[in-house]
Formats: sequence, C-alpha cells, structure tokens
Amino acid sequence: MVGLLKTWRDLRRKGVMGINQRNADYILKYNQRQFFPLVDNKVLTKERARARGIHVPQAYAVVRTEREIAKIFEIIDAHDDFVIKPAHGAAGEGIVVISDRFDDLYRTVSGRLLSRNDLSHHLSNILTGMYSLGGAPDQALIEYRVKSDPIFERISYSGVPDIRIIVLLGYPVMAMVRLPTQQSQGKANLHQGAIGVGIDLAKGCTLQGSWMNRRITHHPDTRNMVDGVAVKHWDALLHQAASCYEMCHLGYIGVDMVLDKEHGPMMLEVNARPGLNIQIANNAGLAARCLQVEEQIRMLKKQGAEENVQDRVRFSQSLMD
Repeated sequence: MVGLLKTWRDLRRKGVMGINQRNADYILKYNQRQFFPLVDNKVLTKERARARGIHVPQAYAVVRTEREIAKIFEIIDAHDDFVIKPAHGAAGEGIVVISDRFDDLYRTVSGRLLSRNDLSHHLSNILTGMYSLGGAPDQALIEYRVKSDPIFERISYSGVPDIRIIVLLGYPVMAMVRLPTQQSQGKANLHQGAIGVGIDLAKGCTLQGSWMNRRITHHPDTRNMVDGVAVKHWDALLHQAASCYEMCHLGYIGVDMVLDKEHGPMMLEVNARPGLNIQIANNAGLAARCLQVEEQIRMLKKQGAEENVQDRVRFSQSLMD
C-alpha cells in the first residue's frame, strides 16, 4: 500500500493525469452534456466542421433507412474506393474500408473480397445499432477513403496513421500519431495493437512512443526508429484541431486528424472522452500542461482579453520551448 501511495504521489508530482481527475476536473467541468450528441454522431460532426471551414473527407452518402440500402450502389459504384462508417460507432468498430474492385466484388484493405450482399448486410447491421454507442439505431456514412501521406511509410504498417490532438478550451495541449501495426491489422487503434508516438507540439516532430503500454523506440514491423519524423502541415493540423472548440462547444476534447497525400490535413472525428495513453506516448503529463492553459485563461480574463485560434496555438507551442 505504501509503495502504491508513493507511486501515485510521484505521478501527481510529474503532472500525470489519472482517469478520475480527467472525469472530474475536465470532462464534467468543461463538457456540457447537451453538446455530446454532436460529437457522438460523425455525420453531424462533419456537417458542422464543413460549415466552419474545417477540412473533412468528402461524404458520398448517408444511409438512414433499410429502403435506402438497395439504392446506395448507384452512388458508391461511381467510386473505386470508399469507407463505410457507423455514425455513432466507437473504437473503430463497424468500419469497412474498400480499396478497389475485382469484377463485381469489393476488395477491403486487408484483401478480403465482399459482394453487394455482404455490403448490404453490413449496412443493415449498422442501421440496427450493432456498432453504435448503447446499441441505439444508427446511420451509415459512406465517404472518401483517405490516402496516407508518404511521410509515415517508414514507420507504419499498412493502413492510415491518424493524429490525436488533445484540446483544452481551444488550446492544443498534447499530440500523438497512432501508427498501424500487423497486430492491429492495419488499423490506427491503440487497443487493437497500434503504436502511439508522441509529437513535439512546437516542432511537429515525432518522439519515442508506446506499444501495449510500454515504451518503444522502433516500429515492431518495419524495425525503423519512430522518432525524428517531421510532420507536414503541422501548424495547419494544430489550427484545425484548435478550431474544433468553437465548432462543438466542448472544452476538453480529443481531435482525430489525418494527413491525406492529396488534400493535406483532414479532421476525422472529435472525442468528448479522450483516453490517457497519449501521456505514455509523450512521456509527459497532461495535467501539468492543462494547468498552464487554465492559468493563461485566468490571466487573460483579468485583463479583459482573449486569444484567437492562432494565438492559442502559438501559446501552446511556447509551452514546449
């Protein structure tokens, strides 16, 4: 017991945030329940993002009823590749990524071939709520398939890496890139075996990372070192992530971004309950940085001033200098 207490005190001293602190001091304090439905619905999130000039993948169609499934192939057959997502899905469940065609079949990124009946069945499962939060009836979003920027090829296995940025009251406070592995089957999902690699907020360069909750320096599949990669369009990524504060009115969020090789930075989704593994990836504590942001906001209020998106990003980057 004494050892556990000492460990807890050491973590608190280093500014590491625990789940209870995250829930009480940040999610409950800054995230009003009335705004949760916006970020829990990918269709609504992206509609609102487009309206605010935040770049998101192009939506090809939204399937809302069983009757619409039969007609949807008139739309998706105009595209060689696309992604199917549950509007209310979580942890990557229910997402199907089609990379190309073979005759009248659809090939997934893992090489599996699906028929029209297979896709119809999957769409029907989405509508019934098989992958939604709480099992409630859902909608299916069909959208542009992101093509990963080549900068991550050396340190990623298949799939599309994504960038998670934690934003507090419009200030980016921590970031990491999630790299697919063979174990994660090409998905950028930490719980399925992807790697989390920290990113220096000021420089936009990758740091060392974590895999299965342990520190690592090399990707287990490519064997290449994961640090030292300069992330392209870094300032634009931070700017778009910070802009999500005004878009969703939630004070503590995780913004998931991607770098498309043709279209640059794109926002995939916003999470109102972001996890804490990003601290392991950065070897740094979230609480310490959040306290600095909160102090900055208190100081600005005393002065009767406020900062715009560009100012907020600049301040966040100054914390790393």
